Amino acid sequence: MSRFDGRTVIITGGATGIGLETSEHFAAEGADVVMAGRSVKSGTEALLRLERYKERVHFIATDVSVEEDVKRLIEQTMTLTGRVDVLVNNAAMFYESDFMDESTERWRAVFDTIVNGAYWCTKYAARAMKGTGGGAVVNVSSINGVRALMKSSHYNAAKGALDQLTRGTALELSPLGIRVNGVAPGFIDTALSVIGGVNELETEDFKHYYVGQRKIALARPGLPHEVARAILFLASEEASYIQGAILPVDGGLSITF
Repeated sequence: MSRFDGRTVIITGGATGIGLETSEHFAAEGADVVMAGRSVKSGTEALLRLERYKERVHFIATDVSVEEDVKRLIEQTMTLTGRVDVLVNNAAMFYESDFMDESTERWRAVFDTIVNGAYWCTKYAARAMKGTGGGAVVNVSSINGVRALMKSSHYNAAKGALDQLTRGTALELSPLGIRVNGVAPGFIDTALSVIGGVNELETEDFKHYYVGQRKIALARPGLPHEVARAILFLASEEASYIQGAILPVDGGLSITF
């Protein structure tokens, strides 16, 4: 028997990058998977990749920065499977921006996706989980939640807020049998690594500083499946006594200076 047989898992940003890898891992372990995302094109491509699980994998076009979209996501999931057992708040957005030149609209867009999106998804998913005796929420944060990166003040601040949302909801949802934890990836080789057409993980600066000088202790960027495995652990009964934790998945980046 697989760890997630008969369980329903919602993954926001579930059709690309870490989200897609996580969707595939949950499906492989028996879960009914609902991938939520803005791009119908990405959703269609993800369904093709996961075609061998087609009876148990779904895509629902969702903009988590819109509360009504989130309500509809939960309602449609309940119609499809009748339950919500696991929520992975993975949806995010990132771009480089000088703090002094940042626009209020773009600043809000980052917070609406990362923080408000996780708030709304957790709120409405928790109501569904309450009806079946509990569940698990895993928030995909970042090392940026506790460290600062240049030209990323919006992202740093949003991920820091997501960490606190993780802790706060872990306290408040405990009486309902809902565990809330997070993972904090470091440099992971996904589409978000490509900035201005350049993959930052392939630059000479990255290779010299983060790899050559072992700023990342394991001397390499991570892969999406390495984050997915941590997410599945926190969502599983193997983590039944873990609550409010944020697990670094960063190759040791956060332990160096």
